[in-house]
Formats: sequence, structure tokens, C-alpha cells
Amino acid sequence: MNDHHDNAFTDDLQARLRALPAERLPPAQAWQRIAAQLPQRDPARAAPATARTARRWPLRIGLGLAAALAVLMVVPAATPPTPRPTALQRQAEVMAAEYQQAMAALPADQIGADWQPALHELDSSAGYIRAAIAENPRAGFLLTQLQRTYALRLELTQQAVNAAGLPS
Repeated sequence: MNDHHDNAFTDDLQARLRALPAERLPPAQAWQRIAAQLPQRDPARAAPATARTARRWPLRIGLGLAAALAVLMVVPAATPPTPRPTALQRQAEVMAAEYQQAMAALPADQIGADWQPALHELDSSAGYIRAAIAENPRAGFLLTQLQRTYALRLELTQQAVNAAGLPS
């Protein structure tokens, strides 16, 4: 349902963008006003450039760039501080650790192949929810979704273990 709405919005936006003119030039009057505000140079006062000074100019720039690069290589780059995890992110980490501990207690590696697609889908969903929590660490409903997904994964794993006749 959202995909259809998003596609319609995207198609409409792309159609509008294609309808825009390819290039817009400012009116000639704007260029004249800019030229009038620029400082005027007196050609009689300009020093003649000799071949000697013309050759030194690129050398000076090259040496300046080399010095700047050398400084950048010597000075260590400051790493930005890592933001502290929010309470919701800490709860998600604790929940994930408890889930991993519960999964380690089950012989999940001996579950039949017919159970694997559903288990993989739940694992994938949990990963997406964790990524969403990382992007939006204040969305409390995501923690509820993660808890529900972990509970479903554990329940389905337990059913698969029981169906295989494995000790749990």
C-alpha cells in the first residue's frame, strides 16, 4: 500500500523535474551590475610579468601544496566522539544478549531444512529492526517489535526441535 503511494509520488516528482528547463541564465542586467561592483585594475600600474617570475609561480604553489600535505600527514586526524547509546539501544543490546543465550541452549543446528526459511526470515527481521533502532534510537515501538520477533524465533525454534525429536 505504501509502495504504490511512494511510487506515484516518485513518478510525479520525476515528471516535474523533467519538465523544468535544462538551463537557466540570469538576465544580462545582472551581469552588468556585478561587473560594475568589481574593483577596476589600472593596466598602466600592472607590473610586467617576466619569464623568470612566471616560472617561479607554479613552483611556489607546488612547494606550498607539498608543505600542506606534509602537515596533514603528520597531524593525526581527530576521530569524532562516538555518541553514547540511548536507554532504548542498551535495552535492545541486553535483549539480544538474552536471546543469544537462549538460542545457545537449543540444538538449533540440527533443525530440518523445512524450518530454515521461516527461521531465516525471523533472523532477517530482527536484523532490520536492530538497524532501525540504530537509526532512530528513540522509537520505543521498535523495541517491542524486536522483543516480539525474538520471542517468535525462540518459539519456532522450540517447535522445530520438538518436531525433530531432539532433546531441548
